[in-house]
Amino acid sequence: MKRDSTSQDGITRRDFLNSTLLASGAVLLNQVTPAELLAQQSGDDFTGYGGIGDYANSNGNTEGIVKAGHGIRDGAYDALKNVTDTGETFDCVIVGGGISGLAAALLFQRGTGNKSNPLVLENHPIFGGEAKQNEFEVDGQRLTAHQGSAVFWVPYPYSFIGRFYDSIGLRAPRFEYQKWGSREPEIPLSKTPYDMSGEMPKTYGFYFGKKFGGSGTWLIDPWGKKLDGAPITSQQKADLLEWRNGHHHRPKPKYHGDPITRQFDAMTLEDHMMQRFGIGRETIRTFLAPVEGGGSGLGPDALSAYAEYAADFLYPLPEDDADQMFPGGNAGIARHMVKTLVPDAITGPETIEGVQRGRVNFAALDRKEQKARVRLNATVVAVEHEGAAEKSEAVVVTYVKDGKLYRLRARSVVVAGGCWTAKHIVRDLPAMHREAYEQFYRSPCLMANVAVRNWRFLYKMGISRCRWFEGLGNYMEVRKLPLFGAPSPTIGPDSPTVLTLKCLYSYPGLPTQEQGMRGRTEMIGTSFHQYEQQIRDQFNDMFGHAGFDAKRDIAGIILNRWGHAYLNPQPGFFFGKDGKPAPSDVLRAAPFGRITFANTDLAGIMDHRTSILEADRAVRQLLDHVITQA
Repeated sequence: MKRDSTSQDGITRRDFLNSTLLASGAVLLNQVTPAELLAQQSGDDFTGYGGIGDYANSNGNTEGIVKAGHGIRDGAYDALKNVTDTGETFDCVIVGGGISGLAAALLFQRGTGNKSNPLVLENHPIFGGEAKQNEFEVDGQRLTAHQGSAVFWVPYPYSFIGRFYDSIGLRAPRFEYQKWGSREPEIPLSKTPYDMSGEMPKTYGFYFGKKFGGSGTWLIDPWGKKLDGAPITSQQKADLLEWRNGHHHRPKPKYHGDPITRQFDAMTLEDHMMQRFGIGRETIRTFLAPVEGGGSGLGPDALSAYAEYAADFLYPLPEDDADQMFPGGNAGIARHMVKTLVPDAITGPETIEGVQRGRVNFAALDRKEQKARVRLNATVVAVEHEGAAEKSEAVVVTYVKDGKLYRLRARSVVVAGGCWTAKHIVRDLPAMHREAYEQFYRSPCLMANVAVRNWRFLYKMGISRCRWFEGLGNYMEVRKLPLFGAPSPTIGPDSPTVLTLKCLYSYPGLPTQEQGMRGRTEMIGTSFHQYEQQIRDQFNDMFGHAGFDAKRDIAGIILNRWGHAYLNPQPGFFFGKDGKPAPSDVLRAAPFGRITFANTDLAGIMDHRTSILEADRAVRQLLDHVITQA
């Protein structure tokens, strides 16, 4: 395969202090702006290698995407000079081509009897938002991994989500996964790359790095051994075992908004954990953060306690083993939505395997003669009613494409992009809505996909999944793939695979908003080469004793930087505080003129299902209160 362009030289372990780049620390202290950080890096040294296939030019927020977003924030398009009017008018323009935006286009078209002409404007080179994939070719085998949104839960078939899946060709499928293909004894493999709570097999390992003394210690089957042999204090062991033993016995709210849920929303998740398990704050921050709370992007010190319960309460599943995953995460769902919206946009049949293995026909996405259209590389910079919102008959949408400004008109608009841009681009946004958006805090995430030629070094150690407590990321797992997208029907220790590191940026004790800002500064200020070297050094330190050699065994690294990956619901986010309504309730209550708001932000739950549900609510508001009155 095409190798990473960076060399092995130039950065040594001396450049790292406790696995944190010294340069990044200097960045945080000197308050360098993101624009200045980007200027210090040359082109590909920020974005890095993007892999092969349809997604090769869109691995996370690339340098161009980051600069465009900062331009919106910094007022670069306030004047809107030299704008070309396309002369186009659409029944609905959807800002954002992620899961929520694509769902809005489908639901709007269906709600109008397939007589409307929705247009999706997406700023990336390919649709999907954070539901995109990376593709590698390793020793002749094509490997696929997710960039962001990952897990697909099989719903009740007659739920709204179940019916929606059915409508795009996902009829509550049970995927068939790779089988064990080695003559050596089989060890259990996960279907997802996440450290999902549940019974951990004996092939699970904890790594205690240098900050725990010595040169690094592995403990295999830590829970089965009750942490015996772990280089930590007896009190820390007791705290962790108490947390582990009580983790699956959470109190269940009776309904959303009942006294229990409101009580949880009034405190941090960390305080709730301390009360519930009787464990110390330091134990939580050393061993359980940010994984506990990681579904909302930060450690538990910065999040509403209800964030840990909301998704399970809102989305009951038919059985415990309902979590599945496409080869490239929820890129698979986005592809099915686009195939339904524009049938020839993805080559091949409308089957799960056909949509997975087909290639994107980019020319088919935005043709004048078709009803639904998706326009890529189109960054929306302004959305504003013609005249007063309550009397307006159209909305003017301005976007940048290929460095030029364009304008079109819409009879309605769904703003399905994230809160960090929505509050800037809707020019006539009421003060109440603007104030609500100011209470939405986001934090970054780096998804690092590391393609290895085999994972025998893990098999030799007797592990297939592991967790560590310092350095880049926190855990990883060997994942078996569903057959419709796997390079081989079998998997074994000598199979190439992709190991995914989910890297969150938490600074326990700081306010929620400040943690997100500092995390973005660190992520943007670290070059691809620096991250690559840190991964190589970290893997060598952790696995070198088992025969791993980064120079020989790593076939490629792709970094997916998501500057605003997660909404961080602070205490009071779900039900409000100080007598004020929850910020999401303000934005969900009713259309603002001809504009409604979608995106998973508004649910406070980082889950593709909330993206779809918020799109449904936003479209129904348009159809009930705007389009029918036109």
